[in-house]
Parts: sequence; C-alpha cells; structure tokens
Amino acid sequence: MTAPRIALAAFMLESNGHAPPATRAEFEAACWLEGSALGADLARPVPRAPTALTGFVRAMGSGRPWTPVPLVAAAAGASGPIEQEVFDDLVMQVEHGLRAAMPLQGVFLSLHGAATATVEVDPDGVLLARVRAVVGPDVPVIATLDLHANVSRAMVEHADVLIAFVTNPHVDMMERGAEAAAAMRAMLGGLRPRSAFVKLPMIPPATSQNTDCGPYADAIAHGRSFLDHEVMNVSISSGFSLGDTPKNGLSVIVTTRTDQARAQAVAEEIARFVWSSRGRWVTKLLPLEDAVRRARAAGADPRAPSLLFADVADNPGGGGRGNTVWILEAFHAAGVEGAVLGVFNDPELAAEAHLLGVGARFVARFNRAETHPLSHGFAAGAVVEALHDGRIAGRRGIYAGREVDLGPMALLRIGGLRVAVATQRRQLCEPAMLEALGLDLAAVRSLVVKSRGHFRAGFDEVFSPDRILEVDVPGLTTVVLQRVPWRQVPRPIWPLDPAMDWAP
Repeated sequence: MTAPRIALAAFMLESNGHAPPATRAEFEAACWLEGSALGADLARPVPRAPTALTGFVRAMGSGRPWTPVPLVAAAAGASGPIEQEVFDDLVMQVEHGLRAAMPLQGVFLSLHGAATATVEVDPDGVLLARVRAVVGPDVPVIATLDLHANVSRAMVEHADVLIAFVTNPHVDMMERGAEAAAAMRAMLGGLRPRSAFVKLPMIPPATSQNTDCGPYADAIAHGRSFLDHEVMNVSISSGFSLGDTPKNGLSVIVTTRTDQARAQAVAEEIARFVWSSRGRWVTKLLPLEDAVRRARAAGADPRAPSLLFADVADNPGGGGRGNTVWILEAFHAAGVEGAVLGVFNDPELAAEAHLLGVGARFVARFNRAETHPLSHGFAAGAVVEALHDGRIAGRRGIYAGREVDLGPMALLRIGGLRVAVATQRRQLCEPAMLEALGLDLAAVRSLVVKSRGHFRAGFDEVFSPDRILEVDVPGLTTVVLQRVPWRQVPRPIWPLDPAMDWAP
C-alpha cells in the first residue's frame, strides 16, 4: 500500500477586535515557515512551529509509513485582526500547495480558531472552506483548535473533525495533535465521523476560565464523561470574548464515529450544563492600591511569602500591547523593593539599553513610540543590569519544548524594581524569559507578569495559587467585560445582558 500523503498547515492567531492589526512582520517574527523550511523546522528538537502540529507529526511518525506534505505555518502572538492582504496571501499559498500536491489522502491544520481579518470576520472558516474546495468531500480534513476559539458553523461544516485543547493553561497541545493523528488514521481506515455544534450566547471572563478548578474545569470534566466507543471527541471552547465578532460565544462540538443523533443530544446536554452554571463564571480582581500595599509588605519582610501579581488587562497573549505602566508607576512611586516586572514590549528602550551596555546609567523612557492611549509614557533613572539576544528555549508550560524569540532583551534596575524589556511582544509565561537575564526567581519578592493565565503553568514551581493576585488596572485585555466598547458581539449575550435566558 502506498504511504498516505498528508498536507500540513497552520494558522494561529487570536484577534482582539480593539487592538492594532496584525502585520506580516508579526508573523515573521514568531513563525512564518513555508514548504521545506516548515518540514525542516518540524524535524528539529525545539521547533518554532505550533506545538499541535509537532504533536501530529510525531504521532503519525510513530505509526505506519506516511508522507508529510508541509505547506505553510503562520503563527503570531495574539494581536488585532490580521491585515486582509496577509490573510489572502496565506490562503493563496495553502491553495497552491494543495493543488500542486494532489492527490492527497488527508489534510491537517493547526488553527487557533479566534482570528478575524480587517475585512473578513471568519478567516478560520474561510480557510477550511477553501481547503475543502480544493481537496473535495472525500479527503479527511482535521484541525486542532485553541480552547479559546470563536467557532463558526462554517468551521464545523468544512472540517471532518475539530479537536480543541482541553487545558488552560494550554499544556495539552502536543496531546491534541496526537489525538488528531489518531483521528486521521481512523479516517484513512474508512471512518466517517459525524459532528454536532451548539453555540451558547455566553462570553465568560477570561479569569474564570482556568481548567484546574472552577466552572470551566467542571464543564470539561462533564463533557469528557461522555467519551466512549461512539463519542470520540468533546470540545468545549470558551471563546475569546475580546474578539468582538459575530461568532463570539462559548461553543460545544461533539464528534461521534457514526451517530449524528447521539452527537446532537450530547452537545445539547453539555450546553445546558454550562448554561446552568453561568453564575459561577465570575472574576475577582485586586485594586491597584491593595496590590501596592501587598508588594511593599512582601519587599519589607523576607520571611513573608513572595507574591505574583498578574497584569491581566495588558496580556500580550490576548492582544494587549504588553507595555502599560500602571503597576510600574505605582510600585515605583511607593518605593516597592525586590520586585521584578515584565516582559515590557518596548523595542526602542531595548535597543537603547543594548547600545549603552551593561552598567550604563540613563533615563529609561517607556513607550516613547507607542500611540495607544492606554500605553502612556513613564520615565525614571535606570541602570542596565543584563542583556540577552532574546532567543529562548522554553522549559515549562505552553512554551515547553519550543523556541521563542523575544528579540533583544534588557534587564533594567529602577530604584528597588527590576524591569525586563523585550523587542517582540510576548506574554511572560515562561521562567526562562527571566532566567536568561540572570534572575533567580526564588529570590524575587514580588513578580508582576503581563499575562492572563498561561503564567500559571510556567511559574507554578515558585508561586502556589494562593500567592497569585490578579490586579485591576486598565488595558486592552480587561476581563471586566462591561468596560469593553463592544461593536460586533451578538446581543443579547451573557454577562452583558444578565437577565437573558436561553435553551439549546
């Protein structure tokens, strides 16, 4: 038997509807790999390509012979809508690659599922539709999705199987890629699965979506309790609320081996379970003045537990600029000692520190080139303590086993604070980002991370959950949804319309 030829592609972007557009340069800085370059990257011990793609390739490689056909992998950190011409170019490359590679026996896509474009509101659905149009109805098309995907009906209709991550932080990406490989093997053997899709009018706050405990953990566990010889996958995607798109809302996708009615019944039952628990999907934030008080106390008493403060409203992993200075200003004004803050996205400041060199004293001017009104400037005397090229091999959490490039980095000492500055916008969810600058996390009294939740899987070896505090300050990724200037989200929707009711 001829080894099956499976096309491989990736499009990973989470679009914040209120953030500046995502450019080609953003993708190239993170991951834009075409053809043989993608194939070579996937063969590396620490690839740049999305982890689910790596998981799929490695799982397929452990079984019967197959032939990978790498097309293109485009992945960027969360940003705004992708520029339409960049998305059009990506789709064109996928289409041309598919046509040139035919005949194919399957297609695997690593998707985020929460992208928008500056014109198109459902790029993920468009990409799947264009893939299906090229390969036809009989070739398996399987995709993984981020747990925060804003799923559309077009996405479900044009894919045979959609498999969403189960964990948040997303530490199961490799496993979901392997699950997709198992589904592909089953379809190559003749399986023709059936899927059901239910969309709930519900955009839960991001800080209520951890899967170690709480309402989302309970929803995931309830959904997975239906897995059996017939139900092969249950995907409960909380959605990305800040996408501000007509496809906003929590989604349930159930895939069965043969039984469409079973898929629909299970999807509706899970949707009812989630809806009935909506009152538990709430967020509790710490006022900034209380954060300052707690940080001062931690810095003054080395016997007290160290603390982690999450700047959830400026999370680059949700489209935040990664450079707001609300907490930095307040900690500096209050004379907080022993705190580390990062990672600040400030290419100009990082470049100046590299030009000056280690030991240099200067006035650090933050956000001198930033135009967003929430990212105002801040200036203070600083000392350059360390420099790094920003190429990091991840060791924990979502970056474990992956290479991430932050561009030139600098560690600045500003009074009793140390501030990590980088050239590329990335959320601080990987300890190696700070360790590369010579920091000993065990000696830090307060750590301020620009991240919403993925930091939990990176810094859990130092900070237990009871020492993590989520701070209430302004930002593009605020979890206080009533503050968001909504434009396209469908209404009514919970919690914006708390009195509404719904049934599947």
